[in-house]
Amino acid sequence: MLKKKIKYTDYNGVEREEEFLFNLTKAELMEMQMSTNGGLAEMIAALVASQNMPEIIRIFKDIILKSYGEKSLDGKRFMKVDEKGNPLSVQFSQTEAFSTLFMELATDSKAAANFVNGVVPSDMEVSEEQQKAMADKLFGSNSETIQEQLSLNIAEEKTE
Repeated sequence: MLKKKIKYTDYNGVEREEEFLFNLTKAELMEMQMSTNGGLAEMIAALVASQNMPEIIRIFKDIILKSYGEKSLDGKRFMKVDEKGNPLSVQFSQTEAFSTLFMELATDSKAAANFVNGVVPSDMEVSEEQQKAMADKLFGSNSETIQEQLSLNIAEEKTE
């Protein structure tokens, strides 16, 4: 489980710093792997090879939202839905905290690798060397390319 402190400004202009929890169980990881033709890791590698940035970003967003939740007071459960069955990630995705985290992970390959490593069960963590290899595979050896692409896309959207 990853406890991430995020500093952001809310929609009332109030600067906030809050801790958010993210976790994926072995069962959730298995479901993600098995529900993807050829497996999730292979699909990501193919997307990276084809430079399909929109799809890579979609997968990262999916990982963030699937891992978001709240720990029960007794520590026995990591809840991802409310009492009515609504995903807690929907509310989280509507905050600037989500936006701040998303931009950090989309533009910083080391932060992205650390996030992924933090949300997987501790007995499935990968070494720092494997994290770097994964980050290089996902983002290339330099994450500035992603930052440039994101900046270009944002600029294009503003001019339309």
